[in-house]
Amino acid sequence: MELDTPDRILLINKPLRWTSFDVVRKLRGILKIKKIGHAGTLDPLATGLLILCTGKMTKQIDTFQAQEKEYTGKMILGQTTPSYDLETAPTPPQDISGISEQMIRGVTSQFTGSISQIPPLHSAIKVEGKRAYKLARAGSDAKLKPREVTISTFEITDINLPEVGFRVVCSKGTYIRSLAHDMGQALGVGAYLSELCRTRIGDFLLKDAQTLDELANENLS
Repeated sequence: MELDTPDRILLINKPLRWTSFDVVRKLRGILKIKKIGHAGTLDPLATGLLILCTGKMTKQIDTFQAQEKEYTGKMILGQTTPSYDLETAPTPPQDISGISEQMIRGVTSQFTGSISQIPPLHSAIKVEGKRAYKLARAGSDAKLKPREVTISTFEITDINLPEVGFRVVCSKGTYIRSLAHDMGQALGVGAYLSELCRTRIGDFLLKDAQTLDELANENLS
């Protein structure tokens, strides 16, 4: 039986290795409600802020999805992966001794403002009616079309080679995995995304989000 759950906006700190739909399914069980959806997918290997809406608030999902996003994360220079992250195995390390801190900080200017970005093939984008990641897993070399995105901030926060920490503020539709991959290409040594956390969507902040356990305990009390 479905409980009389009010129309709500829920801020959840998505756990590592959970899909966004895993979170939806878990909340359906906790809240005993069917009408719930998330506003903006996070990859399983990403953590951080996930907005979920219940009841009549689901009508606002598109509005939340369109808002500016902020992320922190880390990339590894000198290696690449087919998925641009750790979903797939990295290539053997390349020599990155010629890469300086100045080069790393300087190359970020190529990826700020309005840029053209190709999403990773290991993504949920549809290609001729099929999810791209399914084509990738089947060995397809299908090419995705570039899309215009806006990156208003691309800040290097820490350099401990081969690891590089960063903060990005960007528009809807930006793939941070592609950003890491493209930056590695620009430096000539390759790179992949090793860690990602979404810290903000519009005015909603990760620091105000609950874990699934906290929400479950709140609804048991």
